[in-house]
Amino acid sequence: MYFSFGVVLAALLGIASAHFQLQYPPPRGPFVMSSEPTFCDGYQNSVSNRTVFPLNGGSISLNSEHPLWTLGVQLSTLSNPQNFGNFTEAVPWVQVNGEGLYCFPVDLATSGLSGVQDGANVTLLFVFDGGDGELFQCADLTLSANAPAASFTCQNATGDIATTIAAPSSSPASSTGGSATSSASLSSTAPSQTPTGAASSNAVVGFTGLLSLVAILAVV
Repeated sequence: MYFSFGVVLAALLGIASAHFQLQYPPPRGPFVMSSEPTFCDGYQNSVSNRTVFPLNGGSISLNSEHPLWTLGVQLSTLSNPQNFGNFTEAVPWVQVNGEGLYCFPVDLATSGLSGVQDGANVTLLFVFDGGDGELFQCADLTLSANAPAASFTCQNATGDIATTIAAPSSSPASSTGGSATSSASLSSTAPSQTPTGAASSNAVVGFTGLLSLVAILAVV
């Protein structure tokens, strides 16, 4: 039995998913497949409806669809950062062995970065690498020393193992104006509830995977 190229490709694309989905804080906009390897997933400008984020004791949550991956969290205090050079490492890079939901505390007040203070408008740049190229998403925040209690608790996939690592030298966001180390805390936790307002329904296929599928199907 023979299947057309279009039918097979559609079937394969239907079971493929995004490399990662930022859950909290919410990203600037829905994931765009063609823009995933670009600065802030193609959303160049900061948004006006910033998320109020704790200056102390904040949490970041994402969903990874890779079993082994690294994550960097970069921060800019500019009102509208326009490139990787506007960001500085906010917490140590982390490598995680485990697929699924991952949540960790981030205390930005201990980062030692200038301008990180109560009432500051900042942007976080998330640099995710599942082994097949880096993906980028951004979240625009207003830091608050009196932020309301979070409406969620962290939830981690079973068996997640996290270790801090040095910033990858190949990353466009690894040497952007800051120290290679940070005093901000980053550790895995495993409470019970999923974040609200999650941006987890964006199904995409990375360029590498898509090209591989096309190459395979072309010879069938």
